[in-house]
Amino acid sequence: MDTILLIKDFIWDYLLVFLLVFAGLYLTVKLGFIQFTKLGQGFKELKKSKRDAANGLVTPLEAFYTSLAAQIGTGNIAGVAAAIMLGGSGSIFWMWVSGFLGMAIIYSETVLAILCREKKGDDYFGGPAYYLSRGIKNKALGKFLAAVFAIFIIIALAFAGNMVQSNSVASVIESSFNIAPVYTGAFIAVLLSFIIIGGAKSIAKVATKVVPFMIAMFLLHGLVILLKYSANIGPVFKSIFANAFTWKAAAGGAVGFSIKEALKHGMVRGLFSNEAGMGSTPHANAIADVDHASKQGCISMITVIIDTFVVCTISALIILVTGANEIEGAHFAGVLQNGFDIALGGSGSVFYAISVFFFGFTTILGWYYYGESNVMYLFGEDAINYYKIFAIIAVVGGTIVSVDAIYNVSDLLNGLMVIPNIIGILILNTVVKKNKNEINKLK
Repeated sequence: MDTILLIKDFIWDYLLVFLLVFAGLYLTVKLGFIQFTKLGQGFKELKKSKRDAANGLVTPLEAFYTSLAAQIGTGNIAGVAAAIMLGGSGSIFWMWVSGFLGMAIIYSETVLAILCREKKGDDYFGGPAYYLSRGIKNKALGKFLAAVFAIFIIIALAFAGNMVQSNSVASVIESSFNIAPVYTGAFIAVLLSFIIIGGAKSIAKVATKVVPFMIAMFLLHGLVILLKYSANIGPVFKSIFANAFTWKAAAGGAVGFSIKEALKHGMVRGLFSNEAGMGSTPHANAIADVDHASKQGCISMITVIIDTFVVCTISALIILVTGANEIEGAHFAGVLQNGFDIALGGSGSVFYAISVFFFGFTTILGWYYYGESNVMYLFGEDAINYYKIFAIIAVVGGTIVSVDAIYNVSDLLNGLMVIPNIIGILILNTVVKKNKNEINKLK
């Protein structure tokens, strides 16, 4: 286990920070600062996407919400707290910078996923394994990178990652409502079972119903708290910018962007808040029914806005305006809960628990589908039913076993799966640029 921790820390603290910043900067310049020039196009395309999708595909709106379902998870709570606790208020500025760079990466992932998706039976599948194997001219290299990525994501997200999610949800539910974790795990498993029977379309439809409600309720409560502590908002923003350029803040910001689940000795740091570069969100966007890949690419950038610049920022402001980060002995997972308690009293804890349930469950749903896409790539349709059984068992298992070791393994594999994905995106960047040049023809 010490070896796993050593490798994990090296990958996260050195290799991935450099790799993702380089990729984000390179693609931002290569694509002509697409975050500015074509974000508006994304909102226009999203507005036009309310229609029926072709067989085997989902609407752009459904793909958008499925992607968000996985991106907005319990790490938006623990990850932001970790950034602030480790790097101070200035770390939030670096999260914004990292989110900006991530928009160019997530655009590239989405375009490649749609261009290289495959139809198998009645359904379409796509993602890094598909664009690595089909897009890279050196087929031996492409297939190797694809296989490595597929194995890592199945273990890291669908199994170990979802065990972490269910464990996090069950722990909060137990502390808030005194419900034994196994019952929460069983409830999540039953819900998951009913939804995945219908495949990707069913997952997308549930995400489209649940995610907007989940986000709206969280933001509503967040805005109530910020209104109550409005006098502190100005000083907090001043602190964010004033402390952004210290070494401690920069280090914390890198952690905050990298972390979707950020806990030491509880939840682990391991997933990016918006998953840009991780290679997970392309699976959802790959099955969008669009007539041009760049349309969904523009839409996908909006998920980073909502995840990092809205949800994570609201979380950070709640922590900072209430002073929840200054409570002695507060652990990452409990910092935002402290903020809700301080501002809203007993009802704050109840709402926090409900938020964690929805955030965690929608992430489980999205990650399940991402795993399924890669099981299909590696083993074919015959393996899907076995995968469903093991995925459901993992959700329950995460609530009843000690997951300390699982955190570290998941964290390590989450980092490793970024490497083949980023390599592939950089190799295929000319394909993305060529596709992007056609955007001007879009109405």
